[in-house]
Formats: sequence, C-alpha cells, structure tokens
Amino acid sequence: MERGPAIFAGVVFALFGGGLLVWTAVRVRQRRPVAHNVSPIASATLAGLASVIALILGTWCFSRL
Repeated sequence: MERGPAIFAGVVFALFGGGLLVWTAVRVRQRRPVAHNVSPIASATLAGLASVIALILGTWCFSRL
C-alpha cells in the first residue's frame, strides 16, 4: 500500500473508531440509548464491536507503512 493512502485511511479509521467508542461509552455511562427502538445491550455491543473493528483496521493501515 502506498504511504499517502495508508496514512489517510489509518487516520480516518482511527478517528472514527475512537470517536464511536468514546460516544458509546458516554451514552452507556449515562444510561441513555445508543440507538432508538433497539435493545440497549444489543446496540451498545454492536457499536462497541464496530468501533473496535475500525481501530483494528486503522492499526493495520499504519502497520503497512
């Protein structure tokens, strides 16, 4: 992978994953819904899983430099 696209993709994945993880944690700590009309446990789990996957993809992009 070329350096420029790898850096861009890594930053995008890391910012998205980190932001989603922080947002989900704040919503769970405040006992507010993560998604409307969905089970609170299921929505928090799915959002947490998506954020961890995005962080892993960002780490993988940075490891390709």
